[in-house]
Amino acid sequence: MEYLRTLFDSKISEPTAVTVGKFDGIHRGHNLLAKDIISKKSEGLSSCLITFTNSPRLTLSDDKNASLITNKERVFMLDNDGLDYLIECPFDKKLMETEPRDFIEFLVNSLNMKYMVAGSDFTFGYKGAGNVELLRILSKELGFELNIIEKIKKNNRDISSTYIREELMEGHIDSVNEMLGYDYFVWGEVVHGAHLGHTIGMPTINIMPEQDKLVPKFGVYVTTIDFDGRIYHGVTNVGTKPSVSDKKIVGIETHILDYNGDLYGRFVKVTFKSFLRPEMKFDSIDELKEQMNKDKVTAKNYFNNKG
Repeated sequence: MEYLRTLFDSKISEPTAVTVGKFDGIHRGHNLLAKDIISKKSEGLSSCLITFTNSPRLTLSDDKNASLITNKERVFMLDNDGLDYLIECPFDKKLMETEPRDFIEFLVNSLNMKYMVAGSDFTFGYKGAGNVELLRILSKELGFELNIIEKIKKNNRDISSTYIREELMEGHIDSVNEMLGYDYFVWGEVVHGAHLGHTIGMPTINIMPEQDKLVPKFGVYVTTIDFDGRIYHGVTNVGTKPSVSDKKIVGIETHILDYNGDLYGRFVKVTFKSFLRPEMKFDSIDELKEQMNKDKVTAKNYFNNKG
């Protein structure tokens, strides 16, 4: 995959299939768009996805909610999907003030766009004045094929990053994973914690998520942990660990089942499979250890039942 960091300075000579969007969650709806342009390879078109380094949601409003996926995670996922070109550009003043027609003409003239796919609610150009109806007119005038994909629904509601964010904050991880089309995960570097887990015979790894990464509802989850090309089973606490700390620092602490290696300084992927219980404050370390042992048993049963 060729990774381009600017839009208006980019040039692509071969004919392309293009989609444009925030892609701030890469949910099932986004996957439809990405897979659609990648499928055009069989027709001689290179796939080109255009997205933004800074979310329009944050730029255009006071919405300061964290993102479902970081820029690094998005690049990793799209590269693995077989995309030819990823243009990840700033959502800046120049782009915001580009007239809708000028924007599409740029895609045709500079990116050699022959095919475009968009969602039915797609807007573009200055003040979002461009819409699907204008796209249909421009596709005929400028000579590119257009495919409009209807929104995917769950519970009679459009699947969107907002909907997924709401479910994640409620701890409804099954619903989140269904809407994403993959299991929600967090990448992070293993850092030193209080080493309490070692003292009670239940070692844990601690990772600090990136600042703009949305973590699930505070609580305990069944998880998998991916590193060195292998996947391990685990139990993960998301929260501030109120039983052992008053610092209110949000972290992700995981006990990896049947593993005792040293992972400090390594990057691991923690994937959320099932919600076990809310985060709790215990009166003693013995009570905490007893509950952690119960969580281990529950997690092992979960994976045993999954086969």
